[in-house]
Amino acid sequence: MDEKHLHLKETRNTSEQVFNGIVVNLFVDTVTLADGTVSKRERMEHNGAVAILPITADGDIILVRQWRNAAESAMLEIPAGGLKRGEDPTDCARRELQEEIGKYPETLELLTAMYLAPGYSSEKLYLFKATDMVDRALPMDADERLDIVTMTRDDFMSAIFSGEILDGKTVAAALFMGVSKNLL
Repeated sequence: MDEKHLHLKETRNTSEQVFNGIVVNLFVDTVTLADGTVSKRERMEHNGAVAILPITADGDIILVRQWRNAAESAMLEIPAGGLKRGEDPTDCARRELQEEIGKYPETLELLTAMYLAPGYSSEKLYLFKATDMVDRALPMDADERLDIVTMTRDDFMSAIFSGEILDGKTVAAALFMGVSKNLL
């Protein structure tokens, strides 16, 4: 850790697991702040995930629309999925594209890795760009239902600015499109 940030450091003293789930585990931690203050933190442990910005040969974006229980809405978003314990993010990204849109990316580029909500979650998301895709489907997860939606770059950006797309990872992918002329 950079010396100038040591005054922000917290040390985890104890950790009590309060929930053991399929996707997440929840903990209540006791921490000591740099000034000696003791406090509680809630923490969600997650294996991490991938999200993929699939770009067709024509420069269109392939999205999926699926029901998101927590948002109580059918959300329009880029394909994504959770990492299995120990799974390589690149392998996961290829698998998710095959399951969700029936495409295998010959070219897969890591754009960034980011924490989605580091205030309470360890979930790290690996954001990829996929191009040079060929038809090669894998079966979808048994409990997954989705529609495939293809949009032009302009329609994709309009959907973000109009509020049709509210998914954070998809908005982050649009940021990379907007700042890099080499993405399309």
